[in-house]
Amino acid sequence: MSLAADARAAVRAHPFLHDALRAGVLNHAAAAEWLLAHAADLEGDPDALATAIRRFGADLEAVDRSAVRASVSMRSGVAIVDRDRAADGDPHPLATVGEVAVVPEGDLTAVLATGAVGPDVLGHALGRLRITDVDVLACAAGGEVCLLVVDRLAGADAVRVIEDALTAVPGRESD
Repeated sequence: MSLAADARAAVRAHPFLHDALRAGVLNHAAAAEWLLAHAADLEGDPDALATAIRRFGADLEAVDRSAVRASVSMRSGVAIVDRDRAADGDPHPLATVGEVAVVPEGDLTAVLATGAVGPDVLGHALGRLRITDVDVLACAAGGEVCLLVVDRLAGADAVRVIEDALTAVPGRESD
């Protein structure tokens, strides 16, 4: 591959760099140095790599942030259990993913966003929760619902963070 193709692949492999490049706030030289130190298969002159990153950024659409129409609610008293246990008599699970289910019995809190939400909104919400040190114990998105399970005491904080996150969700872009 060419250095330009390698640069595009390296930036795509690190979503935070891709997002910063789309937002126009990436220091190309610093990104090149970082990638050369952290991307095992990437080699080249730092200045040439910085130029390739800058050119890649010029081809990307700028980040478009828009509000998402959704409501956020909180449900206390949920648990994460083995899916087989949920099938053996527990009340209807709120969500089932892989081998686990979220059921209405326990000491955790479920936060539900309902409306124009999906995997992109879930990803954005998870990033915002990570930054604010709210640990997400389980999550799922499907149809028009995102569900996140947090510690009981973090429920109110999670609702506030998600409501705020929904006011400015970055739009998708295909590069």
